[in-house]
Amino acid sequence: MIEDRKLPSAGGASAVDAFVQEVGRLPTSRTTGSRGRLLFAMDATASREPTWDHACTIQGEMFVAAEALGGLDVRLGFYRGFEEFKVGRWTSDGRELARLMSAVRCLAGRTQIARLLRYAGEQRRESRLDAVIFVGDCCEEDVDAVGHEAGQLGLLGLPVFVFQEGDDRVASRLFPQIAKLTRGAHCKFDRTSPDQLKRLLGAVAAYAAGGRAALLKYGREQGGAAALLTNQMK
Repeated sequence: MIEDRKLPSAGGASAVDAFVQEVGRLPTSRTTGSRGRLLFAMDATASREPTWDHACTIQGEMFVAAEALGGLDVRLGFYRGFEEFKVGRWTSDGRELARLMSAVRCLAGRTQIARLLRYAGEQRRESRLDAVIFVGDCCEEDVDAVGHEAGQLGLLGLPVFVFQEGDDRVASRLFPQIAKLTRGAHCKFDRTSPDQLKRLLGAVAAYAAGGRAALLKYGREQGGAAALLTNQMK
């Protein structure tokens, strides 16, 4: 059963503040000085092509935000076309991740969110994985199956940070629920606000690499809305 949940407005500072506030409430066993591991998963079906190119240009903020905290290893995952799901190698270089992303071309096909979450669970059980970022705009599969996989990640203590593009009705109900079940966070964005997504990616990277304290430090250094959030969380 997918429940309704009030979403922050897209495109504004309030959306960034609400998202980072959710992240800041999360428990974590990460400690400063150790490397974080993050699965950066994206919907690469045809509707996502414009935002895929956009994300390629700004994802480096994740590495910048995590560098002083012991670093971040990122693995790119995506689904597209007919039942195609791929995961790349680990990288700690923002330029390398951008190169891997730029080599991918979006193809028409149905979403595979449940499959993606199931893979994340396998990785959590087999090796260290601290967080998952998922960027998507819709869901074309059984929402109960997706919810089940999200619940399994919640039991494993693996948070999923969901960035939603657009206002798809099913996604607007399901994506916040994925975040809730995994004890992650959800935020909507649009391709006209590059700085918003850049800061959100940086916030998750800071959390993955150094936990709540690192997130607060990131907010102070970013200033603006993030700094106001830091004051609210003290």
